[in-house]
Amino acid sequence: MSVKERDPLTGHETTGHEWNGITELNTRVPRVIWWTIGISHVWALVYWVLMPAWPLVHTYTKGLLGYDQQLVVDDRVAKAYRQLETWRAPLTELPAHQIREIPEIMAHVNATAPALFGDYCAACHGTEAAGGPGFPSLVDDAWLWGGDAETIMETLRVGINAPHPESRIAQMLAFGALDILTRPQIRAVVDYVQSLSGLETEATPEVLAEGETIFAENCVSCHGEDARGIRDLGAPDLTDDTWIYGGDDATMFTTVNLGRQGWMPSFETRLSAAQRMMLTLYLQDLDAEAGE
Repeated sequence: MSVKERDPLTGHETTGHEWNGITELNTRVPRVIWWTIGISHVWALVYWVLMPAWPLVHTYTKGLLGYDQQLVVDDRVAKAYRQLETWRAPLTELPAHQIREIPEIMAHVNATAPALFGDYCAACHGTEAAGGPGFPSLVDDAWLWGGDAETIMETLRVGINAPHPESRIAQMLAFGALDILTRPQIRAVVDYVQSLSGLETEATPEVLAEGETIFAENCVSCHGEDARGIRDLGAPDLTDDTWIYGGDDATMFTTVNLGRQGWMPSFETRLSAAQRMMLTLYLQDLDAEAGE
């Protein structure tokens, strides 16, 4: 029987391996490691018996406890939806002014509506709802169809020039492209409309008078005799300083010459009635804050 070499310092046998004068010791595995391995094996056996563990051909072992994570998740989701319904129900049952009188509901609205706006509206109207060229501002009180809660809800539901069968329809005629007005006539009516909104124009009184006549003959049916727009038609007010596409000479000439037709999707199938009400309340609050 061979006697293995022992380390003179620790007394442990060596493995016979040496690297640069460093000898490897053949030490025993600590008992705590063996205890850990043993306990882990026992725990694994107990878990396999109590909990779902082994896959079978079409199912899996259910375990003695019958625990199912899918059932747990489904139960939690169902509870979450029930909690949602406790505060969402009034959003579909009460008018906006009554909802505003319920602090608990408005707390949820204020916490949820900004995310809804960011997901569904900000891409067109901007993160601050200030709009941009071709997309109306929602914080200037210049509502095309009206800013009351019922009207905003309906606009969100059916959209504008959208495929929805009840969609709001609005279109600016292409007076130049359809040969309704000549280029000088378009220039004259543009000067006249600019004068209505207080924009500076170099047009002579004669040109403005001609523009007024052209406006009366071609534009009042949509924008009204006072040019303040007709909300039932989605026609904008031309006497304020709010412009969807722009109030400069070139942009206004293009608008009258080639026409405009904006578009807004219908959210009836994309957002619930409660979500549309939350957005309505949020937009009204944004408009009110901007006007302060």
